[in-house]
Amino acid sequence: MSLTAGIVGLPNVGKSTLFNAITKKNILIANYPFATIDPNVGVVVVPDERVNVLEKMYNPERCIPTVYEFTDIAGLVKGASSGEGLGNKFLSHIREVDAIAQVVRCFDDGNVIHVDGNIDPIRDIEIINVELIMSDLEIVDNRINRIGKKAEMTKDKKELLEIGALKKIKEGLLQNIPVRKIELSEEELEAIKSYNLITLKPMIYVANVSEEDIINGGNEYYEKVVEYAKAENSEVVMICAKIESELAELNDDEKVEFLKELGIEESGMEQLIRKTYSLLGLATFFTVGADEVKAWTFRKGMKAPQCAGIIHTDFERGFIRAEVTSYDDLVKYGSEKDAKDNGKVRLEGKEYLMQDGDICYFRFNV
Repeated sequence: MSLTAGIVGLPNVGKSTLFNAITKKNILIANYPFATIDPNVGVVVVPDERVNVLEKMYNPERCIPTVYEFTDIAGLVKGASSGEGLGNKFLSHIREVDAIAQVVRCFDDGNVIHVDGNIDPIRDIEIINVELIMSDLEIVDNRINRIGKKAEMTKDKKELLEIGALKKIKEGLLQNIPVRKIELSEEELEAIKSYNLITLKPMIYVANVSEEDIINGGNEYYEKVVEYAKAENSEVVMICAKIESELAELNDDEKVEFLKELGIEESGMEQLIRKTYSLLGLATFFTVGADEVKAWTFRKGMKAPQCAGIIHTDFERGFIRAEVTSYDDLVKYGSEKDAKDNGKVRLEGKEYLMQDGDICYFRFNV
């Protein structure tokens, strides 16, 4: 599955530095607004110790972890929804991602200019959130004006459902409430799906702090972001982009030692990747064998045939059943044979809801 998380934020908050560390990909970093004009896309490996364990068990020719994309999107300024800065270009890029990681500057440094002259993370968050809301409001307004009267005249059920949902959304947006916080039914969500509304996408705040603050567990700026995010049931990750850049240059053993010296168990980057993965409602199943161990991404709630289709459309079209063993059972018994002998290998049909950690062999016929 091709899924993307977009890294956004005001200019000079550390987006590109963070992106480089995530993807180990060098892109232009400059101490001025709009150093990033076109989105930079990088494929990110999802940290998962289970892949390493399965690789040791099967010793395959190749081992492929699960991945998804992070996109670094150009800096946003106040008035973007009206065309300021990179305006509409920025907003069209962000509309294409599945989730948003909003980087917020939570450190003082006179050598790194701030687009508004001083550090105020809540002001920065609200500048971006208001611009995203205004962009959605324009789309919603245009659609209501286009089909509103027609729906009332024709009494078309589908269009009436859509108009009802759009009016509910507009009312919320006018109160600065993002669409993801507005109560909508499954039918209403389906009716407005094609608009790809930005504020419907899940949001995670990335508090970029100094090296000293990451060691001390935060600062007053970070605490303000935590309080703000808590009020809207959003997640926060504290990160130091400079430290993550240094970590990106180290091998695995050096990385462990460096984190140990800092007194940190897990890098901010790994936390961000895990939380974004979870934010998107994703999970992992595995296919294993002597030739290949591979992790596959799927959305929670998908059934066995749909997951089979992620591997190949023929698998879904001709699905018969899935032979499933949980990762925990396989590790507990040490081999497929022993897991089977202990009744832990199951045959599941078309209605089976896939679970995170399922190890599958799909039976199909086309």
